[in-house]
Amino acid sequence: QVQLVESGGGLVQAGGSLRLSCAASGRTFANYYMAWFRQAPGKEREFVAHIRWSPGTTVYADSVKGRFTISRDIRSRTIYLQMNMLKPEDTAIYYCAARQFYRETYDSWGQGTQVTVSS
Repeated sequence: QVQLVESGGGLVQAGGSLRLSCAASGRTFANYYMAWFRQAPGKEREFVAHIRWSPGTTVYADSVKGRFTISRDIRSRTIYLQMNMLKPEDTAIYYCAARQFYRETYDSWGQGTQVTVSS
């Protein structure tokens, strides 16, 4: 069973940066996609980015492309989301998620971490 624990959220001014972390445990992740999603108040949860654990290929939502970077540290089994040039519309709860490569939906989720961007 996969356990995911996010950290690193907080309050930041528009134009600033934050780095989120997600500590993963419980399985070997060689055949996993690891992702970040977010959910703003009153909106549905949306995909932000994912990384295939091996070989580390990434995909981003258009809304964050060029501003956010997803990465992973294999040794510590941590997934990161570096967020730069933050905008007020990036305000949301950010969730870490995992799925095996052959599954269509993410079935392991963290508890979420709040990111608030002030204008």
